Amino acid sequence: MLIDHLNAKLQAIAAKDLTRVLRVAESATAPRQRVRAAGSAQARELLMFCSNDYLGLAAHPALAAAVHEGVRRYGVGSGASHLISGHSQAHAELEARLAEWMAPQIPQARALFFCTGYMANLAVLSALGDAEAAIFSEELNHASLIDGARLAKAEVQRFRHGDVAQLDGLLAACRRPIRLIVTDAVFSMDGDLAPLPALLALAERHDAWLVVDDAHGFGVLGPCGRGSLAHFGLRSERLIAIGTLGKAAGVAGAFVAAAPTIVEYLVQAARPYIFTTAAPPALAHALLASLELIGSDEGERRRIHLRRLQDRLRAGLGDIVARHARGAWRLIASDTPVHALVVGGNDVALRLAAHLERAGLRVPAIRPPTVPPGTARLRITLCATHTEGDVDRLLEAIDAAAREVA
Repeated sequence: MLIDHLNAKLQAIAAKDLTRVLRVAESATAPRQRVRAAGSAQARELLMFCSNDYLGLAAHPALAAAVHEGVRRYGVGSGASHLISGHSQAHAELEARLAEWMAPQIPQARALFFCTGYMANLAVLSALGDAEAAIFSEELNHASLIDGARLAKAEVQRFRHGDVAQLDGLLAACRRPIRLIVTDAVFSMDGDLAPLPALLALAERHDAWLVVDDAHGFGVLGPCGRGSLAHFGLRSERLIAIGTLGKAAGVAGAFVAAAPTIVEYLVQAARPYIFTTAAPPALAHALLASLELIGSDEGERRRIHLRRLQDRLRAGLGDIVARHARGAWRLIASDTPVHALVVGGNDVALRLAAHLERAGLRVPAIRPPTVPPGTARLRITLCATHTEGDVDRLLEAIDAAAREVA
């Protein structure tokens, strides 16, 4: 019965052009990567525009050397959860460094390291969102924030994307003593930024806390790559920041930075922290090297190059939309490495992605439920290791695909 039930659901997914296909990468994360479909023996090199390795650090020699050094010092596994015996010197040093990193934005910040960003978001919302709390969640928040809110005992209300006025009204009507405003900083499928200064102003006016998931801003935005909060020059004890370390930082894991009492409560009460084996200490050791690179002159050169690529890509995409789409497609405004070309139907997005792959480029078609129905898109991400020639090749391929599909 179960197999029949699942087969019927799989057929329904396929009928809506929503089937996802697993791929196997046979080489390191880089603009050019050998990739094959799962179950296939044949791989081909593709020019990739789908990685979140925004600064191109995932295969950086300094990080590879740091991992080797970490393995030499600490071995491979951590052996237990943080609260049993798995909290190594590398974890402690990383948390101290991250606390220093976030101190300009959060007074007296303390940081806590997690295995993944998903776990960090589940931990924050399920632990802080108790029965005394209300969660105000941005409608385009990442799935991990949505799931964290579902696990919480708090009342949950959604507000429209970027609608500060609506949120103001919801906060004013709230009678719960604890209020958590929850938002992505950079929206991962759109590339736009949340209005963080306005959201923080509301938090201060309504005695609320602002939880910011900076997965796609950390390392890329702000002075020295310190993230979206630094980009806006924000500083407040009401900020709870979550940063992902497997994207621009090039390694793995995530952190929460907040006031010391908040972080101590997470240590005592956050189930995703308490009841899981700690991440390998060698990765924490490598992340110390990553933070040094992000804040260095080399890191700044990479961010400058990345911004130039972003400008080149957006100018070219704007021309393509104007020539071919006749108003049916739109390019979402973005000052980040994430660029969304919204084409509407799932079939159109799939045909465009297939055309690009035949031309040797990997640009995924993003479809519901990842994005709202009717907003299927090509999600293009840039890395500092791309070249201007790579971007030009992509634009030429999209132009050719648009002539065929639009």
